[in-house]
Amino acid sequence: MSAGLPEELHGLKSWTPEPTELADLELLLAGAFRPLRGFLGSLDTAAVVAGGRLADGTPWPSPVLLSVPDELADQARLILQDPEGVPLAVLQVAEAWRDPRLPEGRVRLAGPLTPLRRPAYGAFHRLRRTPAELEITPGRDGRLLAVATREPLHRKQLGQLRQEAERLGAPALVLALLSGAHEQELVRALLAVQKDLPEGSRIVPVNLAPRPGGREQELRAHVAAAYGATHLLTSLPMDGEVPLAVVAPEPWAYDLDVEVWRPVARIEDGHVRAELSAEELGELLDQGAPIPEWFTPPAVAVELRRARPPRHERGVTVFFTGLSGSGKSTVARGLADALVENGGRTVSLLDGDVVRQMLSSGLTFSKSDRDLNIRRIGYVAAEATRHGGLAICAPIAPYAATRAEVRRMVEAVGDFVLVHVATPLEECERRDRKGLYAKARAGLIPEFTGISDPYEEPEDADLVLDTTGLSTEEAVGAVLKLLTAGGWVR
Repeated sequence: MSAGLPEELHGLKSWTPEPTELADLELLLAGAFRPLRGFLGSLDTAAVVAGGRLADGTPWPSPVLLSVPDELADQARLILQDPEGVPLAVLQVAEAWRDPRLPEGRVRLAGPLTPLRRPAYGAFHRLRRTPAELEITPGRDGRLLAVATREPLHRKQLGQLRQEAERLGAPALVLALLSGAHEQELVRALLAVQKDLPEGSRIVPVNLAPRPGGREQELRAHVAAAYGATHLLTSLPMDGEVPLAVVAPEPWAYDLDVEVWRPVARIEDGHVRAELSAEELGELLDQGAPIPEWFTPPAVAVELRRARPPRHERGVTVFFTGLSGSGKSTVARGLADALVENGGRTVSLLDGDVVRQMLSSGLTFSKSDRDLNIRRIGYVAAEATRHGGLAICAPIAPYAATRAEVRRMVEAVGDFVLVHVATPLEECERRDRKGLYAKARAGLIPEFTGISDPYEEPEDADLVLDTTGLSTEEAVGAVLKLLTAGGWVR
């Protein structure tokens, strides 16, 4: 860890921030979050949450926060590193504070940052530019029109952008907002239409993490302004003060008469066709149907299909959860066998007991280790899903928060199907071949799910099975019916 560090930093502890915090760190170091120089403290955070301003009154829309384990709370300086252990910056800790939104054992650290080296991870890194590095010539009166997007630009958006850029006499700065999910396809889709952008325009990937709870639009405006933009093109409302002019695009539609996109005001009644809705586009992609050229350029359609293949080719995780003895492992194995026999999908079975031996050997049955075991299963399942496979998982997974974490991991790269094997506790005890329930009731096994530790029943299950009166074939058939109806299995 200390290799390549200045001598005065040797011996400092280091920490790898969470993905959202790491994205914020990159923008802080780049100067894209100006006037911020580091992570926010308690007073600034409270002021931002309450009124969209820092404690000194400076407009700022969203908290920029760092959390660490309690054991790092007493550090005066802390090295922040990337996931590969490369040191990126030194945090001069000005405040360690408790945030009620954090889980137990975590604390916020705030303070200014000293850069060590530029982040160098992620695809299309060669295209990333800091505000100081951006080479773009503003237009009339120094104007620069920005678009900040997590979605490709289709024919409608391209037409609106060209129209507004021409009105302003400005080139366009397209900020491709990376979020971890299908970001490569987004950048490729934007590069595919670069020739259709106003002359002198630039595309810059920006690692801006999504902001739950709102005010992301305002944060986009601050980032665009840091890159020199004077105007931001968006149809979404702004709730707070922003440092540039916000312009809404004129409504456009497809003119069925002359077969071009143009302002709605110039189209005769009865000849207007709106763009595809997100639901209509998603249905076409799920079915593997062609994306019409009137809606988007063919090169963009290629990237849409890469990001969202048809369901029968898309990676999916089938995640069974239930009490010990509920039958989830038996049904999961039966499902894996049936899918292998059917052919057409690559199947990976991650059974709870097998994973404990091969992937999580050495973990205890404490709550923290059980959660870590489920996260490991989720990570492997997500990787199988990422590459178009079908992963089948069968752990107990008693806690809703951990299951939700796995769902988020998988849904970032594919689909997630949750099956709750809801066999009653009494039936699970009756089937208990290993005598685990008897040992748990005798106090010989602590924190045993269903006896001395809770099982949080899912509220988001796609299928609920009680195997009390079901044969294995019937239970497997119910899951196969769900997967077939959903289009994941033919």
